[in-house]
Amino acid sequence: MNDCELCNWFYICLTVLDYLHLIFQIMGSKERILRLKDETRTKILDAALNIVQTEGWQALSMRKIADQIEYTAPIIYEYFSNKDGILLELTRRGYLMLAKDIREARDKHESPEDKMEAMWIAYWNFAFAHKEFYQLMYGVDMVCCTVKNSMPEAENVGGMLGEVIESLFEKKPVSEDDICMKYYTYWSIIHGLISINLVRPNGRTTDELNQQILKDAIKGITLSINS
Repeated sequence: MNDCELCNWFYICLTVLDYLHLIFQIMGSKERILRLKDETRTKILDAALNIVQTEGWQALSMRKIADQIEYTAPIIYEYFSNKDGILLELTRRGYLMLAKDIREARDKHESPEDKMEAMWIAYWNFAFAHKEFYQLMYGVDMVCCTVKNSMPEAENVGGMLGEVIESLFEKKPVSEDDICMKYYTYWSIIHGLISINLVRPNGRTTDELNQQILKDAIKGITLSINS
């Protein structure tokens, strides 16, 4: 290889390296933009939740969210077209949290009866540990928009509970109607007790009494499945 060919080869190598460097810069910029967008989106949702925790769901507005994170309202609208979009994402977040709690409670036990009781107790605990989420997810004491229809995260919670309910039946196969009926029997009683305590916090029964009522109700419904 003569000097001229060597110079050409060296020039080509430098050109390729410069091109690769430019590509990596562009890729890095895109990744940073996506990361910043995700961070801003999370910041908006966290601000919305903070407003709700201090002032209630009815006080939530796009303007208040913008003021809290010191953005202009139009920027908020770039991420969410309206308040319902924010409610939808917070509802999804709530169901993911609830599913995690229920799954962990289920996996600590072996028998279907113990799983069922642990899962509903985890559901109860979630309602009071994350009151604002529960109010949004199940429309307790608030004007609830229908944003969670066919939400996979919500269906996942019902699916986990439904699987354990099915395992409680001694007679197989179990129809979907039977599983559904028992699911809503459990849920209507437990949700009803939660709602009474959330709506009337000053007049709620003691935690000890609530736990006894809760466990008695769960055991009674479980026993009725094969009676």
